[in-house]
Amino acid sequence: MYKYDQYDQQMVDTRVEEFRDQVKRRLAGQITEDQFKPLRLMNGLYLQLHAYMLRVAIPYGTLDSRQMHMLAHVARKYDRGYGHFTTRQNLQFNWIKLEDAPDILAELATVEMHAIQTSGNCIRNISSDQYAGAAADEVTDPRVWAELLRQWSTFHPEFTYLPRKFKIAVIGADEDRAAMRLHDIGIQMVRQGGELGGKIFVGGGMGRTPMISHEIRDFVGSDDLLSYLEACLRVYNRYGRRDNIYKARIKILLHEIGPEDYRRQVEEEFVAVKALGLDPPKAEFDRITAFFAPPAYEADAADAIDRSDPDFAVWVDQNTAAHKQPGYAIVTISLKPTGGIPGDATAEQIDLMADLAERYSFDELRVTHAQNIVLPHVRKADLYTIWQQLDAAGLAPANLDLISDIIACPGLDYCSLANARSIPLAQKITERFADPARQRDIGELKVKISGCINACGHHHAGHIGILGVDKKGVENYQLSLGGSGAEDVSLAKITGPGFDEDGVVDAVEKVTTVYLAQREGGERFLDTYRRIGMEPFKEALYG
Repeated sequence: MYKYDQYDQQMVDTRVEEFRDQVKRRLAGQITEDQFKPLRLMNGLYLQLHAYMLRVAIPYGTLDSRQMHMLAHVARKYDRGYGHFTTRQNLQFNWIKLEDAPDILAELATVEMHAIQTSGNCIRNISSDQYAGAAADEVTDPRVWAELLRQWSTFHPEFTYLPRKFKIAVIGADEDRAAMRLHDIGIQMVRQGGELGGKIFVGGGMGRTPMISHEIRDFVGSDDLLSYLEACLRVYNRYGRRDNIYKARIKILLHEIGPEDYRRQVEEEFVAVKALGLDPPKAEFDRITAFFAPPAYEADAADAIDRSDPDFAVWVDQNTAAHKQPGYAIVTISLKPTGGIPGDATAEQIDLMADLAERYSFDELRVTHAQNIVLPHVRKADLYTIWQQLDAAGLAPANLDLISDIIACPGLDYCSLANARSIPLAQKITERFADPARQRDIGELKVKISGCINACGHHHAGHIGILGVDKKGVENYQLSLGGSGAEDVSLAKITGPGFDEDGVVDAVEKVTTVYLAQREGGERFLDTYRRIGMEPFKEALYG
């Protein structure tokens, strides 16, 4: 993984001291909240319903054990003993005191972490495939490109004040594990005629106007990739709406002018940008690439797994994935226990995951956009020991991609923008479907819950999506079906009138009952829905 050089460290340390002075002036009453707000947001500090929330950047979801231990330390010392992993592969602390914020950022800086560009109308945290560098199906490690984009976008003077926030995802396989097509820019690293490059998608996003991105270029050679992305951003920065926050995202620009005209303007801009020499020289690219060299795998690691413990065998089947190195596996640690809060982990659990990474996964962890944690490089011989320790800590639900592996935003329990609660609803659904055997029988079924139209819970991309709305002062939940953030990307469609909290739990049960009655051999919920359509589900829901 990437390590700071002296310039990285100096940049982060300087920002901390700058913010310390700003906080001091705010606490002394020398600046107003309105004057302070843009300053704190530049440092990832939000004012929520009950307290300040600090969003810590985890670039492309990759971190090591010392960074994970630091997150546990911050949770204990400055928060209420836990942290919340997010759909942007970041971590949020929800109970921060303003006077403590500079000290937290200073402590994070000692382990190469910060909260820069986790808010504001800038390029946010670059996200990527949580299996990057380990997956058997990737053509290249996309983190190299994610790191290059991180360095390019951090404090970029032209893109610091974009019309609206901007999100980029990079993947390196045909299987999309990062919801790439639902980003402002999505990049799929591919090979064409032996040459490595990127397929470029622009204009995806969720929120109140969900859209799937358009393919703008089927191939941009690696030597031109940074210049081409610069051109994409320049066209957006020039024409993106600044007079209406609801029409400011790049997806609206492409909708208004059309992908063809946008593509034409990007190609023209690309010619001008390429002449500036922005693409890194080979020596710099090689320097970054070296940070992502494969770890020192055991060449003769045993490939067999003892499955004599049936609970362990189920966990292996559900929560591990194929690794490119024989004798190794990718492990997903579920942060979705029955009745738990999706994405939350206690300081003790965070410390345990750090210890397991240091001992068993070459000191590396990943945060997933589904709010789980990955150990990317685990010997199969160590799986049983890891499972035992996770199980003792409440971190071994065998539910990856099952109905209880719910994505949910903090909702009205924390967020000042929310209209409805997400967390209690997620808890009730997991309790309703608590039986592990029942979950496995249902199979892959991704439930995603948002507490407002901003869609931080990705409800548009849920096989079952739930949106909380305010209906005349009462929480109401819209149910949607048929979304996907994967390579078979689609947007969920609303079934009809909404439900109260208990009613929507019953509605989820009815929907799964229809699916189980209608599915054919080997079908997932999404497959059955696409085959039979909405009507059988609506009939069960509304009669």
